[in-house]
Amino acid sequence: MPKSATLVRPAPLTEEQTAFFHREGYLIVPDVFDPEDLTPLRRQMEEQVDAKARELHAAGALVQLHEELDFDRRLVKIYQESKENGEIIMRHLEGRSGGGFHGEEMFKIIKHPKLLAKVESLLGSEEIIAASVFRLRPKLPNIGRGVVPWHQDSGYMQEHCDRHLAITCWVPLVDATVENGCMQILPRVQNQGIYRHHTGGNANFLVILDQNLPKSPAEAITAACPRGGVVFMTNLTPHCSTPNSSDHIRWSVDLRYQAAGTPNNHGLWPAKDDDHDDDESDYAKNVNIACYPAEADFLIQSRKNPEFEVTYADFVKRRVHFENANLPFPPQRWQAVLK
Repeated sequence: MPKSATLVRPAPLTEEQTAFFHREGYLIVPDVFDPEDLTPLRRQMEEQVDAKARELHAAGALVQLHEELDFDRRLVKIYQESKENGEIIMRHLEGRSGGGFHGEEMFKIIKHPKLLAKVESLLGSEEIIAASVFRLRPKLPNIGRGVVPWHQDSGYMQEHCDRHLAITCWVPLVDATVENGCMQILPRVQNQGIYRHHTGGNANFLVILDQNLPKSPAEAITAACPRGGVVFMTNLTPHCSTPNSSDHIRWSVDLRYQAAGTPNNHGLWPAKDDDHDDDESDYAKNVNIACYPAEADFLIQSRKNPEFEVTYADFVKRRVHFENANLPFPPQRWQAVLK
């Protein structure tokens, strides 16, 4: 192969960064991507918002298209004029459980070599699963459901996965600031296991009540992060999301990765289709093996067997297949908030 054609792997994390992550439970890397790497995803999402707005306009539900506004403000105006229309567009992007939008540019970010190089450093594994659920988060200004209470991501997962490391990669598509509601993180408490959660938090999210937190919220780290950066967290790192008091949407995506040897449903299918009739019984027997069985896992990187890495076509097929199967979410292991 000519020298000019040699593939150069993106830089991994440094030893110092990796050590910081495992000690603190989080790591903010401000330059994982060039900000322009995220432009195609923003553009594809903008097209989805426009298409849904025009559909609502044609049906007579939406009076003004507000196409004169930029992507970071258009949905804000639509929501302000009609909460119902705003929620319809947001649900279109989010899907049943988050991550309904599965455009090709989203797939490219999930599989982006710059991101996977960093994830590989943290997992210590070249064999990587894109884990269960990814979430697209349009956090609009001054709406209640944009405020996410204190929780650990493992609180939403199967209990047997608490002992396994899953990496959350929170990718802001705009600069994440205190003003537009960046996350707060409690450091150095991720090695103490799962904390007591309750159901019935704000917008029906799970919540760790202040008395059950291992530290005072006043000790939290403010996770401001520029566009192009990534906030990495463990699945046992407590964090919350603060109100957006700006005039624009805090667009973000959070992705999850785990080593291929941890519990997952890669290769299993929840219901019959033309290609996977024989696999339905396997999934029925192993329905709870994944950390979040309602969503599809993908082999996203394999140095040993690259031919088995998920393609975009298979990514879409599994997303749609799991969505249509309407599988139950993990069994609830938490009690309701005491009133």
